[in-house]
Amino acid sequence: MKTIVICSGGLDSVSLAYMVAAEHDLHSLLSFDYGQRHRKELDFAALCARSLGVPHQIIDIRAIGAGLSGSALTDDIDVPDGHYAEESMKLTVVPNRNAIMLAIAFGVAAAQKADAVAAAVHGGDHFIYPDCRPGFIDAFQVMQDQALDGYASVRLYTPFVNGSKGDIVTTGAAHNTPFADTWSCYKGGEKHCGRCGTCVERREAFDLAGVIDPTAYADPDFWRQAIARGAAGAAGADNADKDSA
Repeated sequence: MKTIVICSGGLDSVSLAYMVAAEHDLHSLLSFDYGQRHRKELDFAALCARSLGVPHQIIDIRAIGAGLSGSALTDDIDVPDGHYAEESMKLTVVPNRNAIMLAIAFGVAAAQKADAVAAAVHGGDHFIYPDCRPGFIDAFQVMQDQALDGYASVRLYTPFVNGSKGDIVTTGAAHNTPFADTWSCYKGGEKHCGRCGTCVERREAFDLAGVIDPTAYADPDFWRQAIARGAAGAAGADNADKDSA
């Protein structure tokens, strides 16, 4: 299966690229510049492509990203600290981002005669990112089947969609993914901050997988506090839902 991997340069997509390279036919990596403050992640996507010996294309959609206002990833809004289970993390939503990127990727795949587009969405994203959920993935495939009917047949490959980030670390380790050569932090500083949602999730994932985390964090211990607070908040929300039922 000749596959184009959407690669941000983060732990998830780089692990996916290494898995596809080992198990399928990795055609190329495709990245997007949408005006994200952590644009340095694209350097890590380029590094991944060089390491795997495949072409890498960066598509500039900054003009589109500028119109998707209100996100801490693209606007002058502080990136919140904490766990993804906290309500504040919704500030990191870029509306329709995955739908836009996937639509472009499917067009590229059809034009380049690829069989599949792979994306590293996973179960940890479901809480706040609607375009990472299984329902969206299934619906997008149906839409693309209609959009490319008679021209091309492209599959959306999302092997992690029902798994956890810990599962991704386990899979990445099995395929010798160079975790140190990935970038997750939304703040885009000199090193991973250790406090934003994606840093907390990254640190937790290595712990759950029992794999040594090679990442240097500015605040390496914050993740435990954030996870405890996130779990308490989720429990409180569940109790509130039960009380109102």
